[in-house]
Amino acid sequence: MPLSQRVKTALDETRTLILGAQILLGFQYQSVFRPRFDVVSPAGRATNAAALCLMLITLALLVAPSAYHRISENGLATGAMQSVTGRCAEAALLPFAAALGMDLGLAGSWAFRSVWAGALTGAGFAVAALASWVGMGTIMKRSYGAAERRKAASERDRQETGPLHGRIEQLLTEARVILPGAQALLGFQLVIVLTSVFEKLPDLSKTLHGLSLLCVALAVVMLVTPAAVHRIVWSGEDSETFLRVGGRIIVAALLPLALGMAGETYVVFTRIFNATGAGLGAGAGSLACLLGCWLVWPFTARWRRARARRMEHRQRVA
Repeated sequence: MPLSQRVKTALDETRTLILGAQILLGFQYQSVFRPRFDVVSPAGRATNAAALCLMLITLALLVAPSAYHRISENGLATGAMQSVTGRCAEAALLPFAAALGMDLGLAGSWAFRSVWAGALTGAGFAVAALASWVGMGTIMKRSYGAAERRKAASERDRQETGPLHGRIEQLLTEARVILPGAQALLGFQLVIVLTSVFEKLPDLSKTLHGLSLLCVALAVVMLVTPAAVHRIVWSGEDSETFLRVGGRIIVAALLPLALGMAGETYVVFTRIFNATGAGLGAGAGSLACLLGCWLVWPFTARWRRARARRMEHRQRVA
C-alpha cells in the first residue's frame, strides 16, 4: 500500500475515535446545566470535572495529527506523519477510557440509586474499554504485525508527495476529523441559553459563553468552507490551488475552536465549583493544552525541520 494511502487510513481511524469522543464531550458540557446537577455531591462534581479534563485531553490528541500534517508536513505523506498519528491515537485511549468510566459511574449511581453500584459500573467499563482497545492489541502484537512495524519504523524519514486526488482526500478527511468535536460543542452552546440555569450564571460567565459561541460557530463555518468551495469553484475536480487554500482554512479554524472550548471550560468549571478561580485555572489550562497540541507543537516541528535542512545545506556548500 502506498504511504499516502496508509496516512489516510490512519486519519480515518482517528476520525472513528473522535466520533465516539464527541458524545462524551457533549455530555460533559451539558450535564452541569441540568436541574438535577444542583443536588450532585461534591465527589460527583469533582468526578464530572475530572472527566471533562480527560475528554479535552482526548480531543486535543485526536485532532493533533491533522494539525501536524497540515503545518509540519505541508500536507505530504511522510513516515513521521504515520508514526505521529498512531502515537496520538494510542495516547488518547487512556483518558478516553477513564472519562467513559467516570461518566458511566455517575450515570450508574443515579440510575441504580447507589454510589457503589455506579462506581463498580464505571470501573468495570473503564477496564473493559482498556482491555478491548489496548490490551487486545498488546497481546496480539506479540504474535502479529512484526514485519509491518519494522517497515513503518524504517520509513520514518520517508516522504511521498502522492497523487493530487489522494492529498485532497486527506484534506477533507482532516476537516471531518475536527468537525465532530466542534459540532458537539456548538449544539451545547445553543441549547443552554434556553435553560433556567443559564439565567442564574454570573454576568462574566454569560459574556464568555457568548464569545465562545461566536468562536466555535466561526470554526464550524471555516471547517465546512473547503468542501463548499471545492464544489462551487472547481466542481469537485482536483486543484493544487484548492489544496493550498483549503489547508490554510483548516489550520486557521483551530484557533477559534481552541478559544471557544477554553471559554466554555471556564463557564462549566465555574458552575461546577461555584468559584471563579477554578474556572480561570481550567480555562487557561485547556487553552494551553489545545494550542500546544494543535499549533505550538506542529509549528515547532516545522521550524526544527527547516533549521536542520538549512544546516545540512550549509555543510554541503562548505
